[in-house]
Amino acid sequence: MLSRFGSSDSSSSSKGESGRVPRHSSGWSELLKHLRSQDSLRILDIGPTSSTNINYITGLGHSIYMANVVEEASKPEWRVPGESGEEPVFDVDRFLEGNLNFSGRMFDVVIFWDTADYLPEPLVAPVLSRIHKVLQPGGLMLAFFHQTSTPDVHFCRYHLTDTDVVEMQRAGNYPVVNIYNNRKIENMLSEYSNYRFFLAKDSLREVIITR
Repeated sequence: MLSRFGSSDSSSSSKGESGRVPRHSSGWSELLKHLRSQDSLRILDIGPTSSTNINYITGLGHSIYMANVVEEASKPEWRVPGESGEEPVFDVDRFLEGNLNFSGRMFDVVIFWDTADYLPEPLVAPVLSRIHKVLQPGGLMLAFFHQTSTPDVHFCRYHLTDTDVVEMQRAGNYPVVNIYNNRKIENMLSEYSNYRFFLAKDSLREVIITR
């Protein structure tokens, strides 16, 4: 469900959390320059709640909203019986209404992380389309995509830092269900005006997308 955190002097901290792995992120470095150069942006973080991210974004003078759609999508309540006794199917409209209903709010930045890799296929296009509708023209989105699915790939909580590093922390046992090559990623982003791929030394592709 959607949670909102505004600019404040919140003192909550993630100190003491363990298992964080630092990772260089060219995409985050690029997005950070934008966040530092703007005032009072509205940020949407699609991922497990991170007090580090809340404190950092609000400390820059922006507001942040968080929605962990991967965790929500794993719940059986969003599935309805298929026709003629077939396997249950996703009630996509109800899922979007329950998890990505922003009550008319528009966002300047979306941090999508690697969400598309973990969402059931029927939800990927509708979720990206909903984000397109609520992202301001010219707004930016940062997305990660796994190039491979191996046993050492885990669903993670990503923590922002004041450098070009993001910290990865395992946050659940959700499997990677989608692997996208560059052409598939480009097709997924066809509604958006522009996108830029960043090379990485590990198995993650990074993309900065412009609405």
